[in-house]
Amino acid sequence: MFPPSELPAVSSGPAAARLSFPGQAESLCYDSKRVRFCSAWGPTLTARILKGAEFRDQIYAELRVELDALRAAGITPGLAGVLVGENPASQIYVRNKIAACEQLGIFSAKLTPSASITTDELVATVEGLNRRDEIDGILVQVPLPPQVDAKRVLETVSPEKDVDGFHPVSLGRLVTGRPGLVACTPAGCMEILRRSGVRTEGANAVVMGRSDIVGKPMALLLMHANATVTICHSKTRALPEVVRRADIVVAAMGRPWMVAPDWLRPGATVIDVGTNHITNAGEAERLFANHPERLEAFRKKGSALVGDVHPGAAEVAGAITPVPGGVGLLTIAMLMANTVKAARLRRGRAAGAPHPAEAARF
Repeated sequence: MFPPSELPAVSSGPAAARLSFPGQAESLCYDSKRVRFCSAWGPTLTARILKGAEFRDQIYAELRVELDALRAAGITPGLAGVLVGENPASQIYVRNKIAACEQLGIFSAKLTPSASITTDELVATVEGLNRRDEIDGILVQVPLPPQVDAKRVLETVSPEKDVDGFHPVSLGRLVTGRPGLVACTPAGCMEILRRSGVRTEGANAVVMGRSDIVGKPMALLLMHANATVTICHSKTRALPEVVRRADIVVAAMGRPWMVAPDWLRPGATVIDVGTNHITNAGEAERLFANHPERLEAFRKKGSALVGDVHPGAAEVAGAITPVPGGVGLLTIAMLMANTVKAARLRRGRAAGAPHPAEAARF
């Protein structure tokens, strides 16, 4: 990834652009038709792959230190997961979260009400968890059945136990820059940027997507980190041109391989939040037409997981997260971090548990 002071200047022609680096004569070309860099003296440039497992393991190591301190004070953080019905994807997500709890030694409880549950019944379930002192975090897995008022249920979660960071109080604290529990996926994206040495201060950042879960909190976190932030959405005009001006691109539109390589500024950092499950054979044929190995894997498995960013972006970006194996791992890591933080804030001070400086970042 190029530091901001070393980003190349670009003079473009109809098909290719000439790039000049500080202190060098024109020496590198970017061919937008072939979607790759070409160099007379060496191999094509490829992005640094920001693997989620590396950052997750760092966070887990730091959390284990704080967990030891909390246990010494007689506190074991607890997370309750509410899984309504039998949605296969939701079952996998909750299972992975419970497994992470077991890995770290966090107490977990899973509640599995029927898919026929009413809003009032689910609200009562959440209120019961609010009253349980050994539960520090409450996770209500979405989507919920259509007869359930999801907003009412999520707003029933006590803000001090809102480890998903979805409650209006949590969002309000984020808007005003006050300490609180932050939505896990955006928080994970920020950890990737910080731990990989990507400078946010003064950077031009584009957030693609304006959801309450990812886009809006992501933009706020970047703004608090002193980036200049543009939020893009389905009505944004000249979207490729807007994205191309960014030093940091966070793609969270939910559109398979929407971000083409020539949308990106050479050397940009790309955080791909997309988790698009491809199950339609026709869509797979279209997406994987030039990727025979991916198409063959799809035919064997019957499904595929792809991000919002085309894989060819790795030949243009300076750094990029993979899908799978990128942001998703950090989402779970930050859920664990929020659960530990909630336990510390709720029970740690009363018990005299230490407050490690490292943990304050979470």
